[in-house]
Amino acid sequence: MDVRRATADDADVIARLLHAFNTEYGEPTPEVGVLATRVRELVATDETIVLLGGAGPDGLAVLRLRPAIWSAGLECYLAELYVIPERRRRGLGLALMEAAMDVARAAGADTMDLGTSEDDHGARALYERLGFVHRERPPDGPVMYVYEREL
Repeated sequence: MDVRRATADDADVIARLLHAFNTEYGEPTPEVGVLATRVRELVATDETIVLLGGAGPDGLAVLRLRPAIWSAGLECYLAELYVIPERRRRGLGLALMEAAMDVARAAGADTMDLGTSEDDHGARALYERLGFVHRERPPDGPVMYVYEREL
């Protein structure tokens, strides 16, 4: 499966995929042009890495890197993983995730975290297949929640 690191030249296609993602799930999203401008700014830094997969491209993974508190490495947050509906269940999500973990390790990250919804069984199965742990009951620990709000 073809996965590559995006550049600022890919900002328009990244913005279209991000817009499609939020639209599909009923989340607010800026217009594609606004997103493209922001994406150009972000991929110009070492803190944001976008991977594109498939010929279209048909999917993406957005990684955010930050210095860790509990180790000398970086923490990697998988901000977004999206595959267009017609390309799902064909291995592209797996290829994007494997590439994301490789790229994060190469950048100096020693952990990766992410969030997904309880009812996204496909995503949860993929993450668990790759060794991500959702601590939901003893002996693993209490349920872990992700909170957010606008400031």
